[in-house]
Amino acid sequence: MVWDLATPFVIDLQVGEEDIDGLGHANNAVYVTWLERCAWRHSQQLGLDLTEYRRLDRAMAVVRHEIDYLASAYQDDQLQLATWIVDWDQRLKMTRRFQLKRPSDGMTLLRAQTTFVCIELSSGKPKRMPSEFIDGYAAGLHSTVS
Repeated sequence: MVWDLATPFVIDLQVGEEDIDGLGHANNAVYVTWLERCAWRHSQQLGLDLTEYRRLDRAMAVVRHEIDYLASAYQDDQLQLATWIVDWDQRLKMTRRFQLKRPSDGMTLLRAQTTFVCIELSSGKPKRMPSEFIDGYAAGLHSTVS
């Protein structure tokens, strides 16, 4: 599979009947759940799961989604969703890019970017990333980011 950027973290998806809306294709809101799933799985692979978030009293919370819906997905389509951490300040903010492809025809169905802010779980307020986040997310940082 050819991706927009090198070395993505990739998950496989299948469009289910429950994902289809009245227009006969995957509903736009379903794509957002897929973005969240992909980001979580990548975080878990980097050693930053919900247990660790709770232990540290920190989490990365979405503050902005930018989504370009380029083509439709249909029931039973097999898809692959890739993510990359493309920017972060090692204090509060982190940005991920996403690309959703249908391997059967190589078509890109979606490109997205999500901005996250580190928050303190107990207060919900923005708080500096702990060293565990800096170390963990550094391992998932796209190589062209300095």
